[in-house]
Amino acid sequence: MKLKYKYKVLIVITIMINLAISCRKPEDNNNNNSSCNGIGTMIPYTWFDPARFPKAVIPADNQMFVERIALGKKLFYDTQLSNNGESCETCHKQSMGFSASEVSSFDNGLQKMPLVNMAWYNNFMWSGRITGTLEDVMFAELTKRFTTDFNKINTIQEYKDLFCRYYGTDNITPELMAKPLAQFMRVLVSKNNKYDRFLLGLENLSIDEKAGHDIFFTEKGDCFHCHVQVLLTDNQMHNNGLDSVYKKDIDKGFYKVTGNLQDMGKFRSSNLRNVALRTEFMHDGRFKTLEEVVNFYNKDVHRGVANIDPVMLKPGKENGLNLTELEKKQLVAFLKTLTDNDFINNPDFKQ
Repeated sequence: MKLKYKYKVLIVITIMINLAISCRKPEDNNNNNSSCNGIGTMIPYTWFDPARFPKAVIPADNQMFVERIALGKKLFYDTQLSNNGESCETCHKQSMGFSASEVSSFDNGLQKMPLVNMAWYNNFMWSGRITGTLEDVMFAELTKRFTTDFNKINTIQEYKDLFCRYYGTDNITPELMAKPLAQFMRVLVSKNNKYDRFLLGLENLSIDEKAGHDIFFTEKGDCFHCHVQVLLTDNQMHNNGLDSVYKKDIDKGFYKVTGNLQDMGKFRSSNLRNVALRTEFMHDGRFKTLEEVVNFYNKDVHRGVANIDPVMLKPGKENGLNLTELEKKQLVAFLKTLTDNDFINNPDFKQ
């Protein structure tokens, strides 16, 4: 009798367990990793800082792997990230140093900044409205610029498989997608233009290029204060006397971020690498040639602006740089040495 009783109890327990399992609510694959088997084997990406460059900081929670960078490149060129058929590449053409030939309508007329050597930045956008890491920038681009539909993205099995394999989850969120995009942004490194080779003793500059170099990196031109050696940007905010009256909202710059009048008209120093490939200059693209830019600094700076950068008011510069026509041509000649043909033709960056 005792044995039969034990069997009956066992049968009842089994039935209860089966009922509990059958009644459990099905899990949503978009909110868990039930269909994901975890991170697969990946090849570590060996990062190195080019000669004379400062040390870049790679976030500990987004270590670099070859496969993650490839995923970031795939996303960079994918129009499915937007809702209007655009991709990141729409505004950032490799042939133009990952810039573009027109201002951004989305940004109310701001010029499209080049994507170059951003691994060494901590301030981003013309107005400095994003600080932190490239992951922060990519998150903002996905959520504010593209307003990416992540319900749609999570129906794309290819992406679910790739994120599972390289990040250990198939639930694709803005925070997660920002990571491979940031990795691709990080490897967009320009390090082999004529100026770089000159610094390394591998190539000589022409007479005019060397004269322009000396203007750029001395008090004669004062360019180097904001466009520092090697990186060619100090990544800081400056008012360069471009305007005395801020007619357009976008002309207010860093003030739009801080609300501090001392920041009115301040903008982040643009990186001058591959500058000769661009067709629009300054935050609003008002100048169309390098010659126009040099002429502005030579004689058209608004020195009466209350918060103008002190560099613009140095003794002897009350009437501008006072460069001769020859010196202006020499300065432009040096700026053209900043074009990196390896960078704009690198097959690793192409679609």
